[in-house]
Amino acid sequence: MTLPVTCVVADDHPAVLEAVSEFLTQGGVEVVGRALEGEEALEQIEARHPDVALIDVRMPRLGGIELARRAQRSATGTAILLYTGYGDRALLTEALDAGVRGFVLKEAPMDDLLRAVRAVSAGGTYLDPVLAGAIAMSSTESALPELTRREREVLRLLADGLSNEEIGKQLYISHETVRTHVRKAMAKLDADTRTQAVARALRDRLIA
Repeated sequence: MTLPVTCVVADDHPAVLEAVSEFLTQGGVEVVGRALEGEEALEQIEARHPDVALIDVRMPRLGGIELARRAQRSATGTAILLYTGYGDRALLTEALDAGVRGFVLKEAPMDDLLRAVRAVSAGGTYLDPVLAGAIAMSSTESALPELTRREREVLRLLADGLSNEEIGKQLYISHETVRTHVRKAMAKLDADTRTQAVARALRDRLIA
């Protein structure tokens, strides 16, 4: 007998949380935890180690992307699936950097949600067809610079106001390595200053 897929569901809207949880349960998924905010969701993920965590992107105290980063360190067997009303390129890129395995838009049919949960629980990935189309369109409309994952991380932290030394400590790299990543990102973005590089990366939605 095949064991059911286990899932923690987190959304800050009680009606959405209830409806999604009930739908997944009827579809054969065992919902082992529900949470209305991010910290509670992370606690449940760490305590129950579900196969999948279906997480709203925007939640109080701890958003879905930062939750995914933390869960990758403490509950590595759990696949994070983002349930979102937002679908811009920067959000997707940042979420992928955080280890997210799938994205479902809240406007999608509920059957797609069940399909996504099953796909990521089996080790696959899932990208909402609407999001996939938007990404394909944005990539053909403009030839944006391709920043590496580390370059994006450094620029995001620069945007938060951190110094080279503080960024190095957070990413466990030397401040000289940080400077190298900044210099390469500036060259790719055709920026004369660090501030200009951050501004252009935000403008082009390369970082969020």
